[in-house]
Formats: sequence, structure tokens, C-alpha cells
Amino acid sequence: MRQNLARRAALIDAAIEVLAREGARGLTFRAVDAEAEVPKGTASNYFTNRDDLLTQAGGRIYERMQPDEPTMEAMLQGPATRARTAELVREVVERVTAFRTGYLALLELRLEATRRPALRAVLTERVREDVENNVTSHLAAGLPGDADAVRMIYLAANWLVVERLTLPDVFPREEAGDLIAALVERLLPE
Repeated sequence: MRQNLARRAALIDAAIEVLAREGARGLTFRAVDAEAEVPKGTASNYFTNRDDLLTQAGGRIYERMQPDEPTMEAMLQGPATRARTAELVREVVERVTAFRTGYLALLELRLEATRRPALRAVLTERVREDVENNVTSHLAAGLPGDADAVRMIYLAANWLVVERLTLPDVFPREEAGDLIAALVERLLPE
């Protein structure tokens, strides 16, 4: 059966919104149809089962979180200093938290991945790729620090995103920016 790729993407995006709002237990074909404002039964025509929908949502979140080419080029401009690195980390944290529903849905998917091997495989591949792209870009830009330092910044920044999205008053935006600067200063050589 031929399928409309734009509708498939809209259904996956609707699934992301449902995951963020209702959690994994609330993700049903019927909920996705309602969120996408399509006739009942549409999602079931596009996805073999709920696991298929979860897995595709996991892949789609990472597609939507990736910066576009001009943003990537702009990120690689500027001096190769700790201050510039801190600025880049703040930009990434802001970009990721701007896609609030995507990251919250990703947290739901990570929990589901502990019970669903196919989803775990997709997320593991995407996260590994994301980490390695971060390391490669950082080193190629000549920024200070080695691969381990980049991985540690990645881990700290990810938890900061969780705090900003779930308990934003723990580390308000300005304080979060100051913490990023302190983290980079302590992890990276002058």
C-alpha cells in the first residue's frame, strides 16, 4: 500500500506530542490520530504496531533536534577557547530545551527502551552517533579538551536539560548558564 510521507511524518510528530504529554502508556493509535487530526484508524495504516510507532518516534526526535547546516557552520566559527566552548554548550542546551516536547518524549522513550530491545537499539545507535558527532566536531574545530572532556560535558549538559525541562526552578536559566561556564572552565585546559 502506498503511503503519504508527509502524513507519516505528521503522525510521528503527533506521537512525539502524545508521548510528552501523556507518557508512553498514553501512546495509542487513537491518541495519535486525534493529535494529528486525522480520521480514526489512520495511524494503524502507517505503523505495524505500537513498537514500530515508538521506534520511529525515537528516530524522528533526533532528526528534529539536529541543527541545520548554517547553524552547524556558525557553531564552528569563532575562537577556539574555553569561553567559546561554554557559549556553544549554552546554545545547544537552549536549542534542545526549545524542543521541549521532543526531549520529554525522548525521556519517555528511554524508559520504554529498557523493556523494548528494538527501541533500545535505535536509541543506542542515535545517541552513540550524537556523542561521536559532538566529539568529532569539537576536535575538528580545535576547541580545547579531549574526547573524554567532550563526553563529560555532554553528560552534564544532558542532565541540565532534564532539570530545565522538569524542574526549571532548580537551576534558572541564568544560573544554568553560569554552571555551564564553570563546568567548561574546570574540565578544559586553558
